[in-house]
Amino acid sequence: MSQEIIVVGAGIVGISAALALQTRGLSVHVLDRGGVATEASQGNAGAFAFTEIIPLATPGIMRRAPKWLLDPLGPLSIPPSYALKIAPWMLRFWRASWPDRYATSMTAQTALMDHSKSALQRQITATDGEHMMQREGQLQLYEGAQEFAANQAGIQARRDHGIAIDTLDSAEAIAEIQPGLDPRFTHAAFTPSWMNTTDPKAWTEHLSQTFLARGGKIETANITALHSDAIGVRLDTGDGPINAAKAVICAGAWSHHLARTLGDKIPLETERGYNTTLPPGAFDLRTHLTFSSHGFVASKIGGGVRIGGAVELGGLTLPPNYKRADILLRKATEFLPGLNTSGGTQWMGFRPSLPDSLPVIGPSPKSPNVLYAFGHGHLGLTQSAGTAELVADLATHQTPQLDLSAFAPDRF
Repeated sequence: MSQEIIVVGAGIVGISAALALQTRGLSVHVLDRGGVATEASQGNAGAFAFTEIIPLATPGIMRRAPKWLLDPLGPLSIPPSYALKIAPWMLRFWRASWPDRYATSMTAQTALMDHSKSALQRQITATDGEHMMQREGQLQLYEGAQEFAANQAGIQARRDHGIAIDTLDSAEAIAEIQPGLDPRFTHAAFTPSWMNTTDPKAWTEHLSQTFLARGGKIETANITALHSDAIGVRLDTGDGPINAAKAVICAGAWSHHLARTLGDKIPLETERGYNTTLPPGAFDLRTHLTFSSHGFVASKIGGGVRIGGAVELGGLTLPPNYKRADILLRKATEFLPGLNTSGGTQWMGFRPSLPDSLPVIGPSPKSPNVLYAFGHGHLGLTQSAGTAELVADLATHQTPQLDLSAFAPDRF
C-alpha cells in the first residue's frame, strides 16, 4: 500500500489541503477530473468573507419559502422541476433554522471563520501571496432607513462576535468610499477588514504552483468509487485503481457521490451561482459591494468587475438558466449608472451546500483513512486555508485547532 495521501479535488479547498499536508512532511498526490480550479474556484466573487457568520437557514426563513418557487429569478430560488427532489434537504434546512440549531451553527461558523482568517495570513506569508490580495473593505448597501433597520440584528450579531463595522446614513457618506452609486442607497455598513483576492482562479493556480515546486503531484483522473480497509484506501478510476494510505475528499459539489460509495449518506445540495465578468475599465470599483436585498455583489477581478451571486438550489444536471446572470447585470446597471456592460463573460458554477451552512470536516464514519472536507457553500474560498490546517491536523493525528463536532460527517 502506497504511503501517499491522495487529495481528490483541485479546487481551492483541495489545493490548500494538499499544501498543508505537504507542509507537515507528507507525500501528497492531487487528483481532479478537470484540473486546477476548473469548477467553482475559478468563477467566484474572490471574497474572503470572514464576516459572513450568519447561516442561510435563519429563524423564520421557511415562511418565505413559497415565494422562491414563484420567483425563478429572485435572489434565492428553486426551479419547479427540482422542488420534489430537494424536499428532504429542505426539511433538514427547516430544522437547521430552529433557534437552537441556528445558534449552534452560528457559533461553529464563527469559530471556523476566526481560525480561517488566521490560517489565510499564514498561507499568504508561506506562499509569498500578498501581491494577490486586495484589502479594500466591503460596503453592504441598503435602500432607505427601513431596510437598514430591518438588518440591524445581523449587523449587531457580527459586532457581538468582534467584527468591526462602520454604519453610514447618507448617500454622501457612502460616496466618500464608493462614488458612482445610485442615490437610492442611503444607508450602508462598511467592513474595513474585508479582503478579496485579485482573481480566485489565479490565486488557486498560485497555490498549486507552490505545491508542485515543493515536490507535489497533480494529475487528472475521474474517481468513481472509494474502498477502504485497515491499512489504506483504494480509489477506482477509469484507468484502473490507485492505492493510498489516506484519501482526502475535497471534490466540492460532487463529494457526496464519492462518500456514498463508502456507505456515507451526506445531504449535500448544489447552490448554482451565476455571474458576468466585465473587462477592465467597466467601472471604478473601489471596494467590494454587497446589494443586500437583491442577493448579489460587485467585486474587482483581474482589473475588471464581476457581477454575480444569488442562490439557485437546482442540483448538478439541470441546464444553466443564464437569465439569472442577465437580471443581475440589469440591476447592476441601475445601481451603478456608469457601469459599462459591454464585453462581459457569463458563468455558472456549482457550490456544495449543506442544510446548516456548515461544511463537513472530519473522518468518514465508515473509514478513518478517508477524510472529508467539503460542503462550504459559497464560503469555500473564505474557509479554505482554515479547513486545510484542520485536515492536516487530522491526517497527522494531532488535536484539531478547534472543536469539529459541529462539522462531523454523521451529524445529520
